[in-house]
Amino acid sequence: MYISITGIKVRGFFGMLKFMRYSMPSFTAARKANGNLFCDAKKINGYHHTLTAWENKSKVIDYLNGKHHALAMKNFRFIGTGSVYGYENNVVPSWEEAIKKWKENFREI
Repeated sequence: MYISITGIKVRGFFGMLKFMRYSMPSFTAARKANGNLFCDAKKINGYHHTLTAWENKSKVIDYLNGKHHALAMKNFRFIGTGSVYGYENNVVPSWEEAIKKWKENFREI
């Protein structure tokens, strides 16, 4: 299974409005996406994080190319800064483990 951990630091009031406008449909689409096994979100230390688990990496790519995520990414520069870390694993990590892995390995978007 493929695990994806994201972290977004929203920039200001207007960034938050755009974040809410684009992240909610994108998150709903992730939950409903073919191949999604787990999908959760949490705000930790000022970052809006998602933790998702997918059947495999190709299922993640299918979701990333979908209209909701593509629209969110098109507007990302108006929202804030962010980073992502993805890896293969046999189990969904706890939030504590996921954030630790993200901090150690993330790549800026």
